[in-house]
Amino acid sequence: MGRDVPAMAFTREDRRRFRHKMHECLDVFARMLRESRFDFERPQVGLEIELNLVDASGEPAMRSTDVLEAIADPAWSSELGRFNLEINIEPRRLTAGGPDSWEREIRDALNHAEEKAAAIGAHLVMVGILPTLEQKDVGPAALSENPRYHLLNEQIFAARGEDLLISVDGVERLETFADTITPEAACTSTQFHLQVSPDEFAPYWNAAQAVAGVQVALAANSPFLFGKELWRETRLPLFEQATDTRPDEIKVQGVRPRVWFGERWITTVFDLFEENVRYFPALLPLCDDEDPQALLDRGEIPGLAELTLHNGTIYRWNRPVYAVVDGVPHLRVENRVLPAGPTVADILSNGAFYYGLTRALVDEDRPVWSRMSFSVAEDNLHTAARHGIDAHLYWPGMGEVPVTELVLRRLLPLAHRGLEQAGMDAAWREPLLGVIEQRCVSGRNGAVWQSEMFHHLHDRPQVSRHEALRRMTRQYLDYMHLNAPAHTWPVE
Repeated sequence: MGRDVPAMAFTREDRRRFRHKMHECLDVFARMLRESRFDFERPQVGLEIELNLVDASGEPAMRSTDVLEAIADPAWSSELGRFNLEINIEPRRLTAGGPDSWEREIRDALNHAEEKAAAIGAHLVMVGILPTLEQKDVGPAALSENPRYHLLNEQIFAARGEDLLISVDGVERLETFADTITPEAACTSTQFHLQVSPDEFAPYWNAAQAVAGVQVALAANSPFLFGKELWRETRLPLFEQATDTRPDEIKVQGVRPRVWFGERWITTVFDLFEENVRYFPALLPLCDDEDPQALLDRGEIPGLAELTLHNGTIYRWNRPVYAVVDGVPHLRVENRVLPAGPTVADILSNGAFYYGLTRALVDEDRPVWSRMSFSVAEDNLHTAARHGIDAHLYWPGMGEVPVTELVLRRLLPLAHRGLEQAGMDAAWREPLLGVIEQRCVSGRNGAVWQSEMFHHLHDRPQVSRHEALRRMTRQYLDYMHLNAPAHTWPVE
């Protein structure tokens, strides 16, 4: 969740002061990593889910402000578009109460919000990209009222100096231009958080990077954008392009994009924050009154406001998070590669696979990131986004293999082992990871179902493309509420 900022205009002096404060924060952060006690003895996991709003017919509903007022719960917040919302699920121990209690908590929160939204004519849908969304729906009027997003829009276009090109060549081809960042609002995701110690941050981040492609292939749920069928997880190329501050001339000079996989395995969390400061100019140069050095000298814990605000405008697929809770600092890996949905059951299975697999990889004697080049991990991610569960990915010791074979033969047993090491017994693990297993056996996930259902409907006489997408979205909503995993959804 991004930090709210006031509406304002930035001066050259603001940018100079902000850069100075970021370097000061970076120095203090380095000292804290050496001297401070971070909270990690009772590590927690967290979850954020971004959702779309639709009307009764399945079309986008620009009602976020009204729906938030109706829900009246601080766990819910606005997102970039007026057809988006986000819920932040309370952090918890991975094994606290078991998966059933976490599922009930999430479903209760979503059902309560759906009830409030439905009373004013809107409905919530968890999907990577809303299939009925058209380009006319993401113009300037669709931008959220939150000043943060208006400032980001202004700053990104000031840096670019020209309209955004959205170009995706998949099953069909899309090429269009946008004069706001609102197309980014089409991208709705599930974000898993994992609290780790400073010493373990680098291994966990490296492990998350190594498995990102596998995650996306298994969970792809975004095959349509602006009425065209593109990649299985079109959300990835769309997000990369919709926030790009670089015109073509800057790209060819090798300037790094703000939506970024990275370029190397790391040895410490400091590497990532230092790269942020070194490579990326500030989009929101808003200085805080806090003196981080003075606070630390007094034995207090600084919030490092400038460093964390800047970090929130650099969209790594696995992002470092520094936060202070009850006066104690902690670190988290924020895993951002997955789309929203299709169901809570799917989301929790994706989470179990991610948490278990990264734990097992971190505990291996010879880490996978010492046997795989970083560029191959990045290639895996984009191959997975393009082809979804039909992707062939590289893995050390196996070469390039179907992702379903890789998961069934190698990674699913590791995920079981990792969850067992985390204290989750077989009665809890089996149902969660069983969903992943059956996805691989059936070769079906949310993206496959959407594509098949669309073609099933569109092949009927006198059913237009948009009407087929609309009917598919209505059927998706019905199945989503049943909470049966997407690989079991029929096409009829």
